[in-house]
Amino acid sequence: MAGEFTGKTALVTGAGRNIGRATILAFAQEGANVVVNYRSNRDEGEGVAEEARALGVEAIAIAADVGDSDQVGEMARQALERFGAVDIVVNNAASRPHQPFMDITVEDWDRVIRTDLSATFYLTRALVPTMMSRGWGRIVIIGGVCGSMGLANRAHTVASKAGLQGLTKAMALEFGHAGINVNLIAPGMIDTTRPLENYPGWPPSQERLDGQPVNRIAQSEELAGVCIFLASQAASYITGQTIHFNGGMHMV
Repeated sequence: MAGEFTGKTALVTGAGRNIGRATILAFAQEGANVVVNYRSNRDEGEGVAEEARALGVEAIAIAADVGDSDQVGEMARQALERFGAVDIVVNNAASRPHQPFMDITVEDWDRVIRTDLSATFYLTRALVPTMMSRGWGRIVIIGGVCGSMGLANRAHTVASKAGLQGLTKAMALEFGHAGINVNLIAPGMIDTTRPLENYPGWPPSQERLDGQPVNRIAQSEELAGVCIFLASQAASYITGQTIHFNGGMHMV
């Protein structure tokens, strides 16, 4: 698929590190110009943009809290002003605080729902009109296996990830006639840097890993490869789907 996305632009949220960074670089490697979204760490965001430019594409980094609709709108405006269109969107940014149900405040709930669920709505509303006018677009959403399995101490995250599965189907039905495909990837265990206070028991024990068919943690680059596939011509007949990327931890 080398060069398949030449002339197209991909925007990835939460792209300063981990899955987002790997996905930006994967699209840049395939020829796409890229928009690197980061929330607060400018050095990380600009660093990823510079890595992308080294691969021969154009890249900009834009600070925006994806849970804030005004900031998302401004990010979309800047991206469209620079590139004229955003053809591919990967909704990756998320918050996963570890909180027992009765410890979750209304403010905690609202913040996670905005970041993990509403952000996809905000960004799609801002960018899909241009996709529709061009008759082509790809929206990839990074959900989580917890949206299908459930998970204790993360009720707000689980609700958001389950909601994203429904949102994926709704958008696929509405936008398919315009050449826009919408799919969700539900990852299991990925080797990323993370605040350990929100991830008790990380990294997982070998005994836990041995409990799934592919008994290892996945790398961010592997997940980025699934994003590339879903945006490619090879996946042009796939829409409204949840792709489970979890080493067999959960099967449907």
